[in-house]
Amino acid sequence: MEAYGYNKALSASDRAIGEQLAAVIRRHLPEAEERIWHAHPVWFLDGNPVVGYSKLKGGVRLLFWSGRSFNEPGLSNEGKFQAAEARYASADQIDEALLGRWLAKSRDIQWDYKNIVKRKGVLLRLK
Repeated sequence: MEAYGYNKALSASDRAIGEQLAAVIRRHLPEAEERIWHAHPVWFLDGNPVVGYSKLKGGVRLLFWSGRSFNEPGLSNEGKFQAAEARYASADQIDEALLGRWLAKSRDIQWDYKNIVKRKGVLLRLK
């Protein structure tokens, strides 16, 4: 329940987004470890970050560390590795069925971010 404290500090509209995202993530990834990492809620499978969200100007960004490999509509590439994101300005923009599909893929498709520093920036696919 690490996201609770994070969400509590958000505006009412952003808190609604965060609470909904956290609830759906917990429901679809019950085995994931939830913690605050780099100041925002992130869920890990076997020590590897798979999904998290953060407040940005104009809304909340949902980030999937391996999301670029999902080949899913609604996700935009983020950064130089395999991450992809979706952004929400209000909670009613969250499509829970679509989010559930992305979360299933986050379990099945993973790149090894846990060891990226040890591998000097080389990212290898785990699944």
